[in-house]
Amino acid sequence: MINKKRVEELINERIAELNNGLFVVELSISASNVITVELDKHQGGVSVDDCIAVSRNIEHNLDREQQDFELNVSSAGLDKPLRVLPQFIKNIGRTVKVVKMDGTKLEGELKSATETGIVVENSRTEKVEGKKKKEVIVEQHQLPFDNIKETKIVITFK
Repeated sequence: MINKKRVEELINERIAELNNGLFVVELSISASNVITVELDKHQGGVSVDDCIAVSRNIEHNLDREQQDFELNVSSAGLDKPLRVLPQFIKNIGRTVKVVKMDGTKLEGELKSATETGIVVENSRTEKVEGKKKKEVIVEQHQLPFDNIKETKIVITFK
């Protein structure tokens, strides 16, 4: 089995060299030695060159003679849920869809993110008694991470 700690060191070594805001979203090593690395950036997107640089550092420093392996390095992708705090921070201001542990869904603007949870703001129009016009009601929902099953970015084409 390939040493996960060693792979982490190799990834972090290259990320430090590149010094362009990359961070690891996920690192997994299967029983059949398939190494999967997902990267993201604090600002902007992950380039093919970023993936190649991290991939080469891993590939050139692990000995295939000792243990053969398959290596996949990619960006986290818009269609995947947010999984680590830097991703939440990067996406403040964007519209997200949150599925809570009880199955209820909430869609709104991601306002803030901390180690403990996120704040999502949404608005709706509602008829207020005694008034002719509907009013916009803005709500902020504080959601602890242990109450969140999944958070995805809502992709819109405007």
